[in-house]
Amino acid sequence: MKVSVIGATGYGGIELIRLLQHHPHMHVASVHSSSQAGVSLHDVYPHIEERFVLRDIRSDDIEGELVFLATPPGVSSEWTPKLLAAGHKVIDLSGDFRLRDGNVYAKWYKKTPPSEEMLKQAVYGLTEWNREHIAKANVVANPGCYPTATLLGLAPLVIQKWVVSDSIIVDAKSGVSGAGRGVSLGVHFAETNENVKIYKVNTHQHIPEIEQMLGDWNDQIGPITFSTHLIPMTRGIMATIYAEAACIVSVDRIIELYEETYKHCPFVRVREAGSFPCTKDVYGSNYCDIGIAYDERTNRITVVSVIDNLMKGAAGQAVQNANVMFGFDEQTGLTAMPMYP
Repeated sequence: MKVSVIGATGYGGIELIRLLQHHPHMHVASVHSSSQAGVSLHDVYPHIEERFVLRDIRSDDIEGELVFLATPPGVSSEWTPKLLAAGHKVIDLSGDFRLRDGNVYAKWYKKTPPSEEMLKQAVYGLTEWNREHIAKANVVANPGCYPTATLLGLAPLVIQKWVVSDSIIVDAKSGVSGAGRGVSLGVHFAETNENVKIYKVNTHQHIPEIEQMLGDWNDQIGPITFSTHLIPMTRGIMATIYAEAACIVSVDRIIELYEETYKHCPFVRVREAGSFPCTKDVYGSNYCDIGIAYDERTNRITVVSVIDNLMKGAAGQAVQNANVMFGFDEQTGLTAMPMYP
């Protein structure tokens, strides 16, 4: 089947193209960019051998049954209704359709929200927890990178009510590619090298997305403390999650819960007791690796969840969702082993 990628020159877009080039059922029919239309994608990314010519996203020649929107927030809310009207299905990698309340979106993203009708159509694409709805969807809102790592790490505890509802703290760290390909002082080499920087303290736009899903699973969960840090590496997210245990538990019992919860989820790997993942363990892959500890002294559970922000946090999960939407095996095109070192 034919697919198109809008926003092909960003890191998420080029990662999508890399994955789709090896997908047995999907063929990239057209690639689009608002800023570099008419340019060969090879001239933007010389490592791409196939000579795609970037088309303007305002043109009428978007091809395929499915369109991936790897665009900044505010773009897909305008284009998704047009694409649906033209008979395409849409997977949106931006944040435009993740929040069900348009007012919440406007507050956190500082942009005009999509229409209420469009928000009702969109299905939140955390694949492991929403397969049935994704399979029937015309619009899938691909989750954010931080929410993916955080929600997969928290879900079993929150659903089973094994943590105190107001005790959740998330300390998350990301590689520089999460900021996109645009040039700014914040991602300048001299600013990021040999430096760790906290940013968007209490204001990160992924906070309401995380809280929305946690609330769906457990209506007792209120606001969480969520902090993000920029680390001098290219790829990867580590979310270190702390919460007070609400019942008598042991690390073995918690690990059993996670293993049972994710036994049918091929991209979630739960570590044995005493083993904790690092970002290199999932580099270039669609895996989420999870390690768990329990401190009897403080009665606190610690969950370490790692993903590649461009894969499970963006393009990889988008392809996983596309597989579910069109009835392919969920792992198709995504089974490559992580790169190491």
